[in-house]
Amino acid sequence: MARDDWEWPRYVSVAERRRKAEREMKKLRKKGHAVSPVTIEGRAIATSFWGKAWCKNLEDYRDYESRLPRGRAYVRNGSVIDLQIAPLEITAMVSGSSIYQVTIRIKAASKAGWQVLCQDCAGAIDSLVELLQGRFSKAVMDRICRQDTGLFPKPSEIRFDCSCPDSASMCKHVAAALYGVGSRLDESPELLFRLRAVDGNDLTTNLSGAMPLAKQAPAAEKVLATEDLSALFGLDMDGPVASPAPRPAAPAPAAARPVATRTRAAPAAPAAGAARKSRAKTAARSTRTTA
Repeated sequence: MARDDWEWPRYVSVAERRRKAEREMKKLRKKGHAVSPVTIEGRAIATSFWGKAWCKNLEDYRDYESRLPRGRAYVRNGSVIDLQIAPLEITAMVSGSSIYQVTIRIKAASKAGWQVLCQDCAGAIDSLVELLQGRFSKAVMDRICRQDTGLFPKPSEIRFDCSCPDSASMCKHVAAALYGVGSRLDESPELLFRLRAVDGNDLTTNLSGAMPLAKQAPAAEKVLATEDLSALFGLDMDGPVASPAPRPAAPAPAAARPVATRTRAAPAAPAAGAARKSRAKTAARSTRTTA
């Protein structure tokens, strides 16, 4: 088509795009397609660590800065009527002047780069639950979000395709789908690991090798305060902890009771009268013998 004959599609209001999106979703559901629209409440596209980190990663690259504002407007007004995240691929349907098909292909994280990232974070993330909740130190956050060597894809690892007539490398429909991923990570952060074709459990495994981030002080929210310990164990910890009272000493064994002994008194000496009678009898016997 010659440039003189080409015209931009007519402007479609937000209300009309929403009506068109609702009609298209009804058709898809009737055909048995599991539609998964992106719904944004308020102005914030993402509120969790993973969702905000994804969006910030996009905005940190100058390659995308001219196209992202229109994409933010589209995702906020409900134009992303379906978003699916699979390993290494994102597919979406975005409502504009028509319904456009978007395909975004993500290069897999290199095995060597993923291993280095896991070694750097080894010992610093206690569980998969903490990982998905984004509950770890700032040092770990910075390492995971680091451009070029972190978990998030860089521009050279992303390829776009949209059925719209815009010839730009990134159209507003692609940008809307990418922002939709940030919103979806609020609900299901594990989808990021699925998209990059890696296992999030690797980050919680104590790998051998360098572990510099494990030596960092834990994040404040991971340290239980005294009142948390009191509530957890039912203890009164307001005052200083008293040292346990000393156990009373065992009573000393009673001294052995002396055994009473009976001492026989020596027989008394014979009385003087008895001695005289004995001598008299002896003298009498001697007189009779002499006679």
